[in-house]
Amino acid sequence: MGKAGIIVFNDVESGDLHSAGIILRAISHPLRLKILAYIDKNRPVNVHSIYTNLNLDQSIASQQLNILRASNLVKTTREGKFIYYTLNYENIQRINNLIEQFKK
Repeated sequence: MGKAGIIVFNDVESGDLHSAGIILRAISHPLRLKILAYIDKNRPVNVHSIYTNLNLDQSIASQQLNILRASNLVKTTREGKFIYYTLNYENIQRINNLIEQFKK
């Protein structure tokens, strides 16, 4: 700990902290966690599959997926008019490693 009880992360770059903050905010919402779990279990999936199987309005599913895309937690691929979602396991692992550093 640094002065006045402030935790100092000497080995962590500020960009990593910013990315971690964005991701932690994104996964702090129960619906987004539910969507991530569904994508992980059924990958790749399109928006229709997500909102149908999770019993969501299409607009809500799209809004939550946009947040997950912005936080780089999901990857997309386009096949014709459909966009398919998978988890971005590399980024999830990178953030998990960063969180592990915080625990030390």
